[in-house]
Amino acid sequence: MNVRTRRGPAAVLLGLLCLLPPLQAAAQATAAVAIAPATRVRVVVVASGLEHPWAVAPLPGDDPAAGWLVTERPGRLRLVSRDGRVGPALAGLPPVDARGQGGLLDVVLHPGHASNRLVYWSYSEAGDGASNGTAVARGRLDLAGQRLEDVQVVFRQQPKVDSSAHFGSRLVFDRSGRLFVTLGDRFSRKDDAQQPGNHLGKIVRIEADGRAPTDTPAPVAPGALPELWSWGHRNVQGAALHPDSGELWATEHGPQGGDELNRVERGRNHGWPVITYGRHYGIGTRIGEGERRADVVEPLRVWRPTSIAPSGLAFVTSPRYPGWQGSLLLGALRGQALLRLTLAGTRVVQEERLLESRGERIRDVRQGPDGWIYLLSDRSDGQLLRLVPESP
Repeated sequence: MNVRTRRGPAAVLLGLLCLLPPLQAAAQATAAVAIAPATRVRVVVVASGLEHPWAVAPLPGDDPAAGWLVTERPGRLRLVSRDGRVGPALAGLPPVDARGQGGLLDVVLHPGHASNRLVYWSYSEAGDGASNGTAVARGRLDLAGQRLEDVQVVFRQQPKVDSSAHFGSRLVFDRSGRLFVTLGDRFSRKDDAQQPGNHLGKIVRIEADGRAPTDTPAPVAPGALPELWSWGHRNVQGAALHPDSGELWATEHGPQGGDELNRVERGRNHGWPVITYGRHYGIGTRIGEGERRADVVEPLRVWRPTSIAPSGLAFVTSPRYPGWQGSLLLGALRGQALLRLTLAGTRVVQEERLLESRGERIRDVRQGPDGWIYLLSDRSDGQLLRLVPESP
């Protein structure tokens, strides 16, 4: 499907008249960047009948049963076989508090999964009264028994709050085998995301067994929890390691506009809710102090005034997609598209929107060990999709 820029001739002309010097500078700056033309792709439906699927983890191996693990937000983890059959819900998961945006969320394999069979997943866990919070559990996958064994909860967001929104929940293993966990602000209107002594609006990094790493000799801020990596986040639902640098990149939801793409560094403040490009819902007034501050990380890209609601993030390293190597793919829920960003270092030099005519809420994006790109559509009859390039 061709990528198209959604701007009319008048808008383009006005932009050229008003912004000619910046556009010339941008053209000069990106002249050396190899930008591939819009790539035609077709979508292959791998599996259907998934109820609000949230994450997909491709399984390694040639066994026809070893296809993909897919989470469904109502609380089920299913095995989808290579021939597209959706299996029954796997047994062994702890209870899930599936309300609002909560439920069974991300799923990833341990880097040593081939030998230890460990699977990690995030979910909303009930607390006292109506409170809940993001939790992370792990277990050993028993494909023959259709279950997870030796299940342990390795992380719990603190404090639990009475909310059904902004759970974050993306899980990413770094190159040392430690686990990044993105944690939403739980739709708090206070400045909890700016307080380093809690888990609200944070990204943490933990050992595979849940302990705080001991390789960080000093806290990232006074009073910070030892597992804290970064703070000032609203709701990070896309995260991936850069294939060259190993750095964590992430996308997060703004409110009314202000969605962000960030390069996440240890000990850095990302601003929310005091520094943001977003606006108050409905009335459109400014939130916090403004859009920039010296101690706050500047996003690599911002989507405004209209949010795309980014979810799912993957770097393309596969040779199956000519011209796409090094691109960054992200799903858009509100935007109902797959975005491909062409990068020059840490600069975004081009954005292309794919699959807009399908009208799909793209929840997750993964590159599988087979080199194909897989997507999840978030709806009551959700699908697991594969992207296949069309011949020129």
